Amino acid sequence: MKRPGIVGFAALLYGLFFIIFLSGCATIRHPVPPDLVDRVRVGNMDEVRVMTGEHNTMLQESLLVSVKQEAPEDFPAGPGGIKVYPILAISGGGANGAYGAGLLKGWSEEGSRPVFKVITGVSTGAIIAPLAFLGKDYDDELEKCYTSMATKNVLAYKFPLTTLFGDSLASNSPLARTIAGMMNKDILEKIAVEHKRGRRLLVGTANLDAQRFVVWDMGAIACRGDIELFRKVILASAAIPMIFPPSIFHVEADGKTYDELHADGGTITQVFTTAKLLDGMQGAAKDLNIDPSKIKAKLYVIRNGYMSPVYKKVKDSLPALAERSFDMIIDSQGIGDAYRIYTFTKERGNDYNLAFIPPDFKDESKEMFDPAAMKRLFQRGYADAVIGYKWHKEPPGLEIKEKYEMN
Repeated sequence: MKRPGIVGFAALLYGLFFIIFLSGCATIRHPVPPDLVDRVRVGNMDEVRVMTGEHNTMLQESLLVSVKQEAPEDFPAGPGGIKVYPILAISGGGANGAYGAGLLKGWSEEGSRPVFKVITGVSTGAIIAPLAFLGKDYDDELEKCYTSMATKNVLAYKFPLTTLFGDSLASNSPLARTIAGMMNKDILEKIAVEHKRGRRLLVGTANLDAQRFVVWDMGAIACRGDIELFRKVILASAAIPMIFPPSIFHVEADGKTYDELHADGGTITQVFTTAKLLDGMQGAAKDLNIDPSKIKAKLYVIRNGYMSPVYKKVKDSLPALAERSFDMIIDSQGIGDAYRIYTFTKERGNDYNLAFIPPDFKDESKEMFDPAAMKRLFQRGYADAVIGYKWHKEPPGLEIKEKYEMN
């Protein structure tokens, strides 16, 4: 083969420099100054989100208003006038979301799955949540997604040189297309209808600049008819750091435009509930003639992961070691979240129910999103639920700890 001449070699160097230069250009930003973090707006939509630690109470008030929006027969009061609201929290877990999707379908067919007052989702849970919110009629869509999705439907690895100065190892454009195919205008309109009936759908992302968790009211976004923002929030919630690029949200503060970087909500918490959102809202509840003592929650947590160590033979290579370490961090965080929510729930006299991948299920995935492995996991979740899932009333290991402390 003829070697390239000096001109060809120079052109090659110039081309490589141009690629690297372009990848570096992607990092130019206009981040929100720290003193304005609590004052930003997404367009003119103050009601669509709240950031932890923020003074904006519109989303919290929306949760209270939802009590007034519901029909008496939707969530009837029981003895003593107490209403018990079913609430579903769906965790992250990537391909493990197949278990939660299967469990939901089996639960529907078993016949005891309730209509949830509130559903929350993080990461893969953010993809499941909108369809779960609309009920059993969308179980087949969940099954299709979590039994046919492959890695190619989620990510496309970038050219190695561009990753040196870029923001991720892979593009999530395939995932964006997958989400767009699932979350259409019909879905949006139906979610808006349910929102106006007093139900709430919430999704969490992580604001990377502020290092704070952001809760998005997807029903409020649906009522605005903003399908692009709806899809973008879900994509951001599922943006695994380093693997996927963060989503950029353009916001306004003091008449100027800035941008925020949002990534996988699981970087802060694997699962969340509405409890902390309602802290300090007693005054607002009184103004709406709502007695908080008459409201209880029956909380269901679907942990799309394991709650105990799982043996796996790990290759002595950087990618394999990084993947295994990342999985351990996520699993440990998920266990901690389950304990935290349990404590918070029981302190307030609410009912706690937990589901997770059983330890006897062996993961045989051959790629990050392996359709065959996901189908097996979906079927296990379905089989566990269709006969009546035995919900765990406390996180595994807690009963051993309590017995030890009593002795």
